[in-house]
Amino acid sequence: MLFLYTELAGYFMSSVNELIIQGAEVHIVRWPVNPEAPFVFDPVPGLSIYERANYDRLSLQKLAKQINPDIILCSGWIDKEYLQVCKVFKKRITTVLLLDNQWRGDWKQKIACFASFLLIKPYFSKAWVAGNSQYFFAQKLGFKSERISKGFYSADTKIFQNCYDSSFASKEKSYPKRLLYLGRYVDFKGVELLWDVFSKAKKNKGLDWELWCIGTGELWEKRHENHGIKHIGFVQPNELCSYLSQCGVFVLPSLKEPWGVVVQEMAAAGFPLLLSNKVGSASAYLEEGKNGFSFEAGNLEDLHEKLDMIFQMSEQELIQMGKKSHKLAIAQNPELWTKTLLSLI
Repeated sequence: MLFLYTELAGYFMSSVNELIIQGAEVHIVRWPVNPEAPFVFDPVPGLSIYERANYDRLSLQKLAKQINPDIILCSGWIDKEYLQVCKVFKKRITTVLLLDNQWRGDWKQKIACFASFLLIKPYFSKAWVAGNSQYFFAQKLGFKSERISKGFYSADTKIFQNCYDSSFASKEKSYPKRLLYLGRYVDFKGVELLWDVFSKAKKNKGLDWELWCIGTGELWEKRHENHGIKHIGFVQPNELCSYLSQCGVFVLPSLKEPWGVVVQEMAAAGFPLLLSNKVGSASAYLEEGKNGFSFEAGNLEDLHEKLDMIFQMSEQELIQMGKKSHKLAIAQNPELWTKTLLSLI
């Protein structure tokens, strides 16, 4: 397998590890590590990782020919050198477009669909997408239904199943009144909006709830340090459980979020969900009123209203929501991800 990839993340590597367990030899060309998500990966037999910055068009094609893959999977169409590799191999093997962009119907996407016969279709024989909205986008790009597969993203469900098993019983005895934000500290995540709304609610209503935030990024220096808000910094996936066991509801206020694997991760760990309506993975892991609520992205009043609904719920209601989240999340896992990939060849 040859992946022409952008930024690697822990959840993706857990699926790659499962692929290797099933006997695959995996090669990944990757973009530089994002300083806002500095994941650390241990060496794995059967896995070779190459730094994109070390290759130009010709050397990248030479590398691909040396690897001689059975399938190539490429992150979107943003990297033109990646596309040329796919073009060289398309007539001989399966070349797969990996797509997580939601269909928005804006002029940029419409142009991409109109020009797909030049911009996309010459490079890819199949598409592997995150969910329903991405599936519709792939159809708009000209891929036939039988050449589109869903479920490209999967959380490392084993880690978060362990979190659920080790902590949920204690939550049933005494439910922690802490909201959790887990993500980058950047504008489009809407985290400043969350800080503002929570601070005002805490100050005006004397809530006994807290907000814990895990992550880092350009907004770190602007973080709120008062009114029950705690900032923890970036945490590696295998170290998360100690924090998750102390929190009760997951909130993601993104202004844009094509998918958001963190939603599946937190649902698998047994969290009720509070998500903006721009979070793509809500379509798979949020059932309104059953395991959480959605709100209009960027709308302070709507977020405040939904927070109030959470604050007023009983512990038993939150427990039932957490169980529902867990049930929805574990349906997708690295084993199923691997099965889907193998079916693409």
